[in-house]
Amino acid sequence: MDTLKTLQEAIVYFSNPDNCISYLSAKRWKDGIVRCPNCDATEVKYLSTRRVWQCKNRHPKNQFSIKVGTIYEDSAIGLDKWLTTTWMVTNCKNGVSSYEIARSIGVTQKSAWFMLQRIRLTMQDQDNTKLSGQVEMDETFIGGKIKNMHKIKQPKGTG
Repeated sequence: MDTLKTLQEAIVYFSNPDNCISYLSAKRWKDGIVRCPNCDATEVKYLSTRRVWQCKNRHPKNQFSIKVGTIYEDSAIGLDKWLTTTWMVTNCKNGVSSYEIARSIGVTQKSAWFMLQRIRLTMQDQDNTKLSGQVEMDETFIGGKIKNMHKIKQPKGTG
């Protein structure tokens, strides 16, 4: 999503299922070695007719798609819509509503809300650490010097 600058570029790029799979596999397996999500084996073969991988080890779930183990799993919504929505959420400066997603990608508002919740859950900080000190983010400066605060709001012993 680094090279896609506009929503139109994202829609066109992700409309091809093979582009979606190659994009996600490059992000998921950075070293280029595809691993079975069930047994962690690296001996897998890509079945291009079904767009799934097949593990050479014998186990009940030896075939798996790129969605397995991600936020896209167990969703009937296609990767083209998921990745376009992910692009919208990560690139829209003022955020995006489920109504806007529904209009843009052609799903119901309920589906758009479901997608938005999964994407937001993934973007949350996993260890719940709070920001402290001077933090600059998105061209916004929050806070200020204590000497510029109103006397009532200044901490005791500083004014």
